[in-house]
Amino acid sequence: MSDVKDMGVGIQGGFTIPMDDASEALHIGQDDLPWLESEDGSKVKVLHVDLNLGLWVVKTLWPAGYKVQTHYHTGPVFAVTHSGSWYYKEYPDQVNRAGSYLYEPAHSIHTLLVSEDNTEDTEVWFSIYGCNVNIDEGGSILGIVDAKSVLQTYQEGCKASGLDSGNMIIVG
Repeated sequence: MSDVKDMGVGIQGGFTIPMDDASEALHIGQDDLPWLESEDGSKVKVLHVDLNLGLWVVKTLWPAGYKVQTHYHTGPVFAVTHSGSWYYKEYPDQVNRAGSYLYEPAHSIHTLLVSEDNTEDTEVWFSIYGCNVNIDEGGSILGIVDAKSVLQTYQEGCKASGLDSGNMIIVG
């Protein structure tokens, strides 16, 4: 077997990374985008939308007792909780608190509930690929939320409220 070469050795040393056209990192500061408040008391900041990937990255702020419609995910979701606590009705013993990380695989179905006894708002950062398909108890589709609809709703809501959403990262 001594005749076998490690093909990676030749590749690793034979190329250089072009430095002239490197992409810059994009930054959004804590106060660079506004919280958009809904009639139900929830708030959202849309940080990043990639229409090519079907990705939407948001920060949410929910009051105690808040409920998100039961929904089905067509893609994976990544979440980090910054404050407060929340859980899924379907998994009440798995409570997300400040510092918690949650991965939701594609094809998951759940109903998000914010703890009723919270003394502070619950803030969660989500990175969502694909759609949230809102469903009723029988599985019938009530509506679909995707990157494009989130972008449009946030931009229109900010404009109507006199808020500037111009620092959002938009691709596609």
